[in-house]
This record gives sequence, structure tokens and C-alpha cells, in this order.
Amino acid sequence: MTRLTLLSPAKLNLFLHITGRRADGYHELQTIFQLLDHGDDLHFECNDSGEIVLHCNEPALARPDNLVVRAARALQRTTGSQAGAVIHLHKRIPAGAGLGGGSSNAATTLVALNRLWNTALEVEQLCGLGVSLGADVPVFVRGTSAWAEGVGEVLIPLDLPEKTYLVITPDCHVSTAEIFSHQQLTRDTTPIKMAAFLAGQTRNDCENLVRRLYPPVDRALDWLGRHATARMTGTGASVFAAFDSYQEATAVFSKLPAELTGFVARGLPRSDLQPK
Repeated sequence: MTRLTLLSPAKLNLFLHITGRRADGYHELQTIFQLLDHGDDLHFECNDSGEIVLHCNEPALARPDNLVVRAARALQRTTGSQAGAVIHLHKRIPAGAGLGGGSSNAATTLVALNRLWNTALEVEQLCGLGVSLGADVPVFVRGTSAWAEGVGEVLIPLDLPEKTYLVITPDCHVSTAEIFSHQQLTRDTTPIKMAAFLAGQTRNDCENLVRRLYPPVDRALDWLGRHATARMTGTGASVFAAFDSYQEATAVFSKLPAELTGFVARGLPRSDLQPK
């Protein structure tokens, strides 16, 4: 096999609790990652050049510091592989939206090239490599929706109820670094058990702060909240609501104001990246 095309899925944080801050500055958290059947497409063609060439439908993203290139280089360094690849990235996941686009792209690259280059790293090794690229990379490597703790790398796979999600992205880019370093961020939420999530006793600890700092997110939550229970994913900017049917979600989506963009997607119990 020398070619492979995979969906690089978006994710939602169904809730996000920040339970502490470590000495190294990283935050301890609890969350549920819900994978979606919407995302970017990545096409890989491997060769023996040792070069990593990235093409993208958004040319400004085809840079050496793109997480796709960094992931490929990290796999080369770790395994000593002399193989190369030409990679085509078709972006649909907006940047700075809390949907995990960069982390998903990195995970997809690690899994795809591990197969194509026959480097034979185990899933745990790929996750260890992935977490050095971003805290959310391991959940995409594992390819299943999951309960997460630690900095997001301690994962327990979950079978979540089937839901359809309306996801709205306001026209702004939220800086994750700004939010996690802000003095007013809540960092002392008491850890919960799964039963509290099932009882609806959760929130996003970043949401109130982001609403104050980014008025477009506040307005998007207000609009969606008039139609369903709305919540922000990650550190934003995207917001979402869950529906029992695809028809319900698309009915609300059809009313979306012109200044907002979004999509409707079903929850994905497992992605193409789940180990076969």
C-alpha cells in the first residue's frame, strides 16, 4: 500500500472542567471528547525520497510548522524511517474553533504514515509521540470518543448515546494560550464521576471568560440557546447543541443568521483511525 485517504475528524468537548494546575503550567482537566463524522480530508502518497511535501486547499497552511509536517518528521526521527510522502490536506475544520483540527491532522498523519511506511509503532507509542505535538492528539490516535483526564491524555473509551450536533463557529479566533493563562479562569473545579455528567451536572469552565472576552462567541451562544441547550467546545470559538435527530438539527441550522457559519454532524463512536 502506497496511498491512503482518511477523514481527520473534528471533536467536541461535551463538557470541560479544569480541576487544577500543575507545576509545569499545564492544567489538569476532565472532559468528554465526542468525535464527529465531519472533518478534514488527508490523502497520503508515500515514496522513498525522505521528503515531506504538504499541499493544502488553504495555501497559507502548507508551511513547515504545520502539525501534519511536524507529525511526519517526528515519526521519521523516532523510527529512523527514510521514507517520504506527498500529503494533500483539504481543510474544513476552522482554526481556533475548539474543534481539534490541528490535533486531528497530526494524529491522522501519525496513523497513516505508520501504516504506509511499515514503521510498526504500537498505539501507545503513537500516543506518546502525539502528546508531544498536542494534548488532544492521543484521543484522535485511539479513534474513539472518550472520557479524558490529566492534561487530556488519560483516556477511557466511551459508547455515547447517538446524537446529532449543530456546530456554529462565530467569526473570531480564540487564543487557547490566552484563555489558559488568564487570571480569571476557573481552575479549582471539584473532580466528578460519570454519573454527574449523565445527570447534567457539568459545564465548560472556559465559557464565561470567553464570552466576556469575545463578544461574537457570546452572541452565538445566545442565538443557539434560543433553540436548544447551547455550550462552547474547548476554549471556543465554536458552540454546539445536541439533538436527538438529524432532522431537528437541520431545521435549526436552516435558521442560522447570515453572519454565522456552521455544520450539522453526527456523533462518531469510532473513526477510521481506530486500530484495526
